[in-house]
Amino acid sequence: MIGSVQDVSSKHLIHQAYKYRVYPNTEQQQLIRRMFGCCRFVYNYFLGAWNLTYEKTGKGLSYHTCATQLPGLKAQYDWLKEVDSIALQSAARQVADSFDRFFKKQNQAPHFKSRKHPVQSYTTKFTNGNIAIEGSRLKLPKLGWMRFANSRKLEGRILSATVRQNASGKFFVSLVCEVEKAPLPQVEAHIGIDLGLKEYAVCSNGERYANPRYYRQEEKKLARWQRRLARRTPGGSNWKKAKQHIARIHERISNKRNDFLHQLTTKLIRENQTISIEHLRVANMIQNPKLSKSIADASWGEWVRQLTYKAVWYGRTLRVADTFEPTSQRCHVCGTIHPEVKNLSVREWTCVSCGTHHNRDENASYNIKKAAV
Repeated sequence: MIGSVQDVSSKHLIHQAYKYRVYPNTEQQQLIRRMFGCCRFVYNYFLGAWNLTYEKTGKGLSYHTCATQLPGLKAQYDWLKEVDSIALQSAARQVADSFDRFFKKQNQAPHFKSRKHPVQSYTTKFTNGNIAIEGSRLKLPKLGWMRFANSRKLEGRILSATVRQNASGKFFVSLVCEVEKAPLPQVEAHIGIDLGLKEYAVCSNGERYANPRYYRQEEKKLARWQRRLARRTPGGSNWKKAKQHIARIHERISNKRNDFLHQLTTKLIRENQTISIEHLRVANMIQNPKLSKSIADASWGEWVRQLTYKAVWYGRTLRVADTFEPTSQRCHVCGTIHPEVKNLSVREWTCVSCGTHHNRDENASYNIKKAAV
């Protein structure tokens, strides 16, 4: 869920996504898969046209150009008329948005979508009440009413809906709403947080949070099923069952990790007015062959992302210390730098200048609190 401030008053409007599991019947599932295919076709068609135009003229296609060609495309392929027209427009818009982000160096160049990809989705917009919730039923364009797990109260004005089928075969819908958020009451607390692998987070106020290592908990079970998958005939029914079982294990790991990260970031945001963290270059750190699996399991990037948008939502201040600041090596009492502490195996050390005995992570959290700007 990503928030963007649109008003400088005490309350501000943000875009918030609510994710629910949906239970479509057999006919609705067939229609959903048909819409996946049609949106994928439209996306690939305009991506190919965009690439061809760029090779010839040096310029790509705008969304307006793609949208004006869409009626002709539907006249050429009658089966495109059977699905949600707004979803097809969204697929054309995704091509233009993908290239905009590419030229801003925010992502790689767009590539063609495959029907073999384990995750399929399409997006539609709210218009004239075509998306609605009534108790435990959800209405979507072309699909009509279907049962869904109303696990969280929906707030605000619905803007769009994204229907997704994940690798385990489950269907979900993400409803993006315009919600009015009010800042939390101000508090005096200011903490520095040092992220790690031995312990997930060590705070300057003395709090410590254990690293749950959810991937490590499921690693043996995952390896066992991956060996079973490798022994089975690709494309066979038993191969598909093993593949789906592996997808469910990955889904369970992801759900546990996200739940942990949301609880931790929400707790930190509610209890502290100012939070200081260190800028971590996770993409570089994950290249370490000995630590890459543990770093990926920790999901530091997602933790920072959640902390960032929640600070915007609730009026908190997030400060970031420079990557190259020697937070672990510097004594937070006298400021003396000890290069030997750069070795990760050194967990405790004593400053030769002032004689203070330090715990590596606690000392780093104090320095992050001071150095963050």
